Order: sequence, then structure tokens, then C-alpha cells
Amino acid sequence: MPKSPTKRRPLTRAALTESAWALFTEKGFHATSISDIVDRAGLTRGAFYSNYRDKEELFLTLYDGHTDRLLAELADAAAHPEQGKHPLVQLQERIAGRTHRERQWFLVSMEFTLHAARNPAVAQELATHEERLNQGLTEVLTATLARSGEAPAVPTADLTRLLVALFEGLTAQRLIHGTAHHTHDLVPQVIHALTRPAHSTAAPDEPTEPQDKHE
Repeated sequence: MPKSPTKRRPLTRAALTESAWALFTEKGFHATSISDIVDRAGLTRGAFYSNYRDKEELFLTLYDGHTDRLLAELADAAAHPEQGKHPLVQLQERIAGRTHRERQWFLVSMEFTLHAARNPAVAQELATHEERLNQGLTEVLTATLARSGEAPAVPTADLTRLLVALFEGLTAQRLIHGTAHHTHDLVPQVIHALTRPAHSTAAPDEPTEPQDKHE
């Protein structure tokens, strides 16, 4: 008995996202057409448009999938701390350990980011999905630092944005300059500079009470 459209839908979407991911990593986002995606998936253009508005919406589905996998992996790393290692350095090393897939993702996502920068409507959509990622990362960092007795020297949301920008910038440099470009130790240095034992400072999200000059 053939499957109903409702039951086929998850299979169709999975086939389209798998096809798109393979093509985006091989050819790039711009060079991949919707016809390429459906041909590789063995589907029709009608099947594509019954699931996705356009190629951008399909990419953002991949973006959300990457976000979910990354946050789950970081949460797992945070739940199993290594003795004697700064907890955020451990998280950074977990991401760095996903070298091949992260390299592929970086190239595809940076191409899409440039595409979004030239298209305000796409940029607005991407910003919404990026905010979900940043919120998830901030929650992981907050929980990790709290368990380890460390505190950020800046608000945790700002720390998240700084570390993401640093990681992306260093990834780009490594792709251009290769492993001879010594950047692997910069992230731990920045992490140590932006965190400190929790008992040594007031929480950065809370303003320090001004002292009474007459005391």
C-alpha cells in the first residue's frame, strides 16, 4: 500500500536536504540550482515546492540542523568535564575536533552569509536563525561556567558573540594560510583573558553599586 502524502513528507524533505547538502559542499550554494537538487534526490520540482519556498529556505533548514547537532555535542562535552582543563577550552576543542565537517559547513555558510548581506529579506531571516544559535550557545556557556566556578569578564551573551567571531575569523585564516599559520592557541588565550574565578568579581551583567563618597 503506497504511503500517504503526510507519511512521505519527512522522507521527501530528508532526501532534499541530503541532496542539497551534498551539492552545496561540492559546487557551492550559488552554483547549485533547484533542478540540480531534485535531480540528485530523484524527485520533481513539484516535490521541492511543496516542501520549501525556495533554495534559501532549504539552506536555513540545514542551518537549524547544524545548530541542533552542535548544541547537543557541546552540551555533552560540558556534562563530561576534563580534569585540569578550562571548561570553555574543552568546548572549543570539541568543535575543532569536527574538522572536516566544520570546514565544509564554514565554506557553505559563509557563502550564504555573503548572499544574505546583499539581500535584506534573506539577511533578516538568517539573523533570526543565528539568534537561536547564539541563545543556545549562551545557555551552554552559562551552565558550563556556573558548574566550573568561573565567571565571564563580560556579559555571557557578549562572550558568545566574541568567541563565535574569533572562531570564524581564525577558521578563515587557517583555510587560507594552512596549518603553518599558528592560530590554534589563540582561542584558549582569549578564553582565559575573558573569564575568571566567580568569587573574584561581581557578575558582569549587574552594574556595580557606586560607593558613597562620604563614607
